Parts: sequence; C-alpha cells; structure tokens
Amino acid sequence: MAIESDVLVIGGGLAGLSAAIAAAREGAHVRLVSYKQSTLKQASGLVDVLGYVDGEPVADPFERMADLPDDHPYRIVGESGVREALALFDEVTDYRGGHTDRNALVPTHGGTVKPTARYPASAAPGLASDDRDALLVGFETLVDFDAPLAADHIEAAGVPFAADGATVRFPGDLRADAKVTRYAHLLDEDRAVETDGGRRLPAREALAERVRPHLDGHERVGFPAVLGDDDPAGVRAALSKGLGADVFEVPMGPPSLPGLRLADRLYEALDEAGASVETGVPVVDYEGEERVERVLVDRKGAEVPYAADQYVLATGGLVGKGVESDREGVREPVFDCRVPQPADRYDWFEDAVFGDHAFARFGVDPDGELRPTDERGDPEFENVRAAGSVLGGHDFPAEKSGAGVSLATGRAAGVLATEEL
Repeated sequence: MAIESDVLVIGGGLAGLSAAIAAAREGAHVRLVSYKQSTLKQASGLVDVLGYVDGEPVADPFERMADLPDDHPYRIVGESGVREALALFDEVTDYRGGHTDRNALVPTHGGTVKPTARYPASAAPGLASDDRDALLVGFETLVDFDAPLAADHIEAAGVPFAADGATVRFPGDLRADAKVTRYAHLLDEDRAVETDGGRRLPAREALAERVRPHLDGHERVGFPAVLGDDDPAGVRAALSKGLGADVFEVPMGPPSLPGLRLADRLYEALDEAGASVETGVPVVDYEGEERVERVLVDRKGAEVPYAADQYVLATGGLVGKGVESDREGVREPVFDCRVPQPADRYDWFEDAVFGDHAFARFGVDPDGELRPTDERGDPEFENVRAAGSVLGGHDFPAEKSGAGVSLATGRAAGVLATEEL
C-alpha cells in the first residue's frame, strides 16, 4: 500500500520548502521527500531576488522584472507572485529588508558588495549604505576570510565609509581545519578558555579582549559568519557590549552558518504548518501517463510507493542534480521531463569564461501553471509542477536571482497544487 498525501514535494531546498509551507498553510496534507540534506548550507544565507540585468546592477528588482525574457520564471508568477512569496518568507523568518523594494548592499567575505533583497538580522549593521567606519576582523585559523584584504576591496568599491582589517587568534586556539560550527558552538557555550598570560575567561569576553586593541574608534565591527549557531543574537549582543560597538557578520562561502540557520528556521515553519518530512530517500521511478499516480522512493534498497494527488518537482538545477547532462544530452531524471537544449553540444557554451552560456539556462520549460511541457507545449503531466532551479529560462548566477526564483515559484507551485485538490 502506498504512503499517501495530497501534495508530495520532491526536494528539500528553498523551492521545495517554500512549496511545502505554502501548500500546508492552504490546508493540504503535505509530505516533503528529499535525497540529500538541504543545499542551503552551501548558500550564503542571503536572499537575492534580482541583482543584475544585462550585467548592470539593479537598485529595485520590481522595476526591472518587465525587462526580463518572456520565459523567465518571474514573468510566469508575476510581480505579485514574487511579493507574496517574500511576504511568506518574512513571516516565518527574522530576516531584514522587507521595509523597502530596493536592494540592500551587503559586504561579502571576498570584499565585494552584493545587492540582495533580504539579509539575516546578523548582517544588518554591516550594510554598505551605512556611513559608519567599520573594522573587519578575521581569525588566523579561518583562512577563507582575509580581513585586511577584504577591507581594502570594500573601500575600493566606493563605499561611503572607511574600512580597516585585523587578524587575531580565535580564543580556544582552534585548529586550522576546524569546522565553522566549532567556532559557533564555542561562542554559544561561552565556556572558559585560556587567554594570553594564562588567564581563563568566557569565550565571548576573551574574543572581545583580543579585538579591543584594534578597535581604534570604529563604530562597528564585522566578523566572519561564525558567531553562534544556537544563540547568535546572544553572542552578538555580548560582543557588542564588550567592544562598545555594533557587531555584524560578514556572509561566507560554503559551508555557511547563516544558510544552516535559515534551513533550520524553514524546517521549523514546515513543522508548524503540519507537513511531514523525510530525508535521505531518493525518488527513483514513477508510475502513470497523463497523470503521475505514484512515485517509487528508495528506502534502504526497497522501492516504496508514495501516492499523491499533486506533485511539486523542486530537485534543483545542474549543480543540485535536478538536471543532468552527459555527452548524449541534458535530462530531468525524476519524471524525464523535456529540457530544451541546442542539438550541437558546442552551442551549449560560449568561448568567453563569463559569456552568455546556454547551459546556464538549462531546465524544464513550464506552462503558465508551472507544469513542465513537451515539444508541443502541452503539459507533460496534469498534476506535476516544477519550482526553483529545475526551471529553465533564467541564468541565476549572473542575475543573482536564485533564491528569489526558488521562493516565488515554490510558493506558486504549492498554492496551484492545492487549488487542484
């Protein structure tokens, strides 16, 4: 007997979570299944809606959506669909940026300034639009963040403040290959660590003591995003008090603590909405023709049937393996939906590294209800909708639109699925 639900969401990233939360809030019995852990830990934790169009930075994403191609996912869900998705996101998280349509400018660990629509509360005091001078602090054992170099790059970007950088030893003398969670948990627990001179101090106080000689009047201090996992607000508050300056986090590359925190919050929201979740269970096959009747899920080598009235495909793009390629072509592996592609493989790429590569827009081609279509433009299945990076028609790395597309199409797919019940 199949495990049944109203809506089955396949994929546990931002699109799948958005679809599942939206459908559950509409009253559907929702189950989310995913093969791997959420890809959010590989993301910065920032929510980009639209940062660039034709290579030019975008101040107001909503003003520029009309300039996007007709097959762009934003043109399908419309401006209202994007706004509704962001409203849902704002409701279930503590992110900032909802007070304005305009992109915020958030400094990154590489010293660039990134336009983004929503950002963690921990990054708020570090915005590049703030004219207070900033000190960036790196750790000797965390080589991914060179604070003096990042400060130089940020100043060179033309920000309205002076930036300086300093590198200190992290209290507790962590190893060079320590995971970011080790830094975070040491600050969460705030247990005593040995400091210079052999004294023992709580970790937060010890860190403030090591940074204080470098403060030199700076009104805000930026650290790599490792300031706590369970109690990041408490860690920042203690450091702010100890330094007499606002403290913020600079988003880092993967693995990303802000991404992990965001995943935790969204899974909590999913649980609060009453949806079921299973991870580590890949969908390996399906049954049905015009409608998908059931999918087969691999559970420890056994193929278990899962049946639903509606399905949402949110398995990711080329990186997430929601779209696969080999020398024969490009395919969507779960339902074998069509992925439009140039017949000649040499047309997938441009010669220039940062050229307009066709492969960047590979994905299924949806109709107006986000159902993947065949060569004639008809839905592949009546009851399957796609969301997020598995959709084609957009170049999310170049546009900085990945999170926004995932939220907007995920929510829309979840709502449309419940309307069919």
